[in-house]
Amino acid sequence: MAASNRVGGLLGAEMEMAVADSHSGRSSHVHRYFASLAQRKYQQGCRVAPVWLAGRCIGIQTPLAQCGLDNGLNLLETALAPVPVSEGGLSELARRLDQELDDTLHALSEDGQTVLNVAQHPVCERDAAWYRRTRLPRPIYSELVDYRGCFHHEGIDAKAQNGANTSVPIEDAIAAVNAGIALIGPASIALFGNSPLESGRETGFKETRLTIWPRMFGPSKFSGDPHLAMVPKQPFRDLGDYFLWMFGPHTASRSLLLTEQVDYKDAPAVFLDGDPSLHAFLHASHWTGRRADTGEAVRMQAHARHFVDGQVYMVLDARLRYRLHAYPDMADLRAAWRCPGGLETLLAECGIDAYLEGRAAGANFADSVLQSQAGDAVCRTVLTAPSALQLGLLRRLPACQDLIDRWGWTHLGRLRDRAMRHGLEDDEVFRLCRQVLALAHDGLAETERPWLAYADHVLDSRRNAADRLLHTWRRLNNTSACSRLSAIASVHRALPPGALV
Repeated sequence: MAASNRVGGLLGAEMEMAVADSHSGRSSHVHRYFASLAQRKYQQGCRVAPVWLAGRCIGIQTPLAQCGLDNGLNLLETALAPVPVSEGGLSELARRLDQELDDTLHALSEDGQTVLNVAQHPVCERDAAWYRRTRLPRPIYSELVDYRGCFHHEGIDAKAQNGANTSVPIEDAIAAVNAGIALIGPASIALFGNSPLESGRETGFKETRLTIWPRMFGPSKFSGDPHLAMVPKQPFRDLGDYFLWMFGPHTASRSLLLTEQVDYKDAPAVFLDGDPSLHAFLHASHWTGRRADTGEAVRMQAHARHFVDGQVYMVLDARLRYRLHAYPDMADLRAAWRCPGGLETLLAECGIDAYLEGRAAGANFADSVLQSQAGDAVCRTVLTAPSALQLGLLRRLPACQDLIDRWGWTHLGRLRDRAMRHGLEDDEVFRLCRQVLALAHDGLAETERPWLAYADHVLDSRRNAADRLLHTWRRLNNTSACSRLSAIASVHRALPPGALV
């Protein structure tokens, strides 16, 4: 995201989509999708650049979006370029999301595929054979599996989110992260939960998707890996505290990128000898290691770009993402890290574009069930509602802090777990969502509040997408798994936004 000097000056979104066969509903690999999508974009007059990995096209880049794959061939990911509030804000974001989904559904239809309205495919394999066929050959995934011992296959069943990205000035960054973890996270899980089924069975959760982190990182040989997927014991005091939690002695650094300006998922990397924390590496004069691809011994000199690259280590519900206009000197970085508020001052001097990446909202799309229950007006707001919720709350950060203080940080962490399991059936979770949603309305302008219509509908009905999916599943209890999945594909496929009046 580019620079903005106020909360929410720029809005972005990341839309993940579970691909399925249109008739059977089975999880499906894309084949001609990117060629079809590129052709459609060409016809619209867009410039298109392909993205390649290991000799295969895995995405296309347009001026307004990066359209690609997440971890596997069955999970699409479209990341929008940031939209300035001054150029339409939520309304323009909604228009672009609708256009991208329309284009995606059109391109998928060429291969008889569609997008399911789920945050995790309900009947998908996660065994070794499916994992090998489905996973993209990215170096970071090899590191997670082969070097760190993580169970990356736990996420190969198209676990999907609707991510909201909201720009924040650096002086508000930690308040935004704390609000994202304590308030936006639990409320988004309850309101947008959409994964009650896994491998053809009910799980007892409304949002099974988020059980991925302890299952994936729990087996890691590094105890710090699951730590970075858990709600911290207390709110962060400042950026120094946040980065020490992420990079401190209790963690083991991931591999370091060997070169600059390469996507962290695809870059050649170096494993540091002895598996130090990133904090230890950054405070050393140098460190030895070996290349992950060739085994060649190398000597690594700490640079501020290693600090910046590590921002993705945290995988919880909200994290700070940023870009620096200029890297600081390492001596200045170390000194600033030791001072309360020092990193805020130093990074501001470097020039920083920062945003809060919301990761808690499960993927939701309008489908025929929602259309019959709530109407087209509500359906048109489904894609944008998580961004509207996050924007409204981040504009009211002092009030968010008051709400956190009233509920208590530790108790809100427990409500996150209850939201995953029970959604809005839990009375305390429902009460929290009502307060959070009211605060979000208060933070939006009158013309922006209609984008919360889907969240309002879920709150009023106390039924999220997981509840609606479960109703369909249970209604077909006496039929075969194939028939149930086909029925889901029929009534819970994403509706083309252009078809909504």
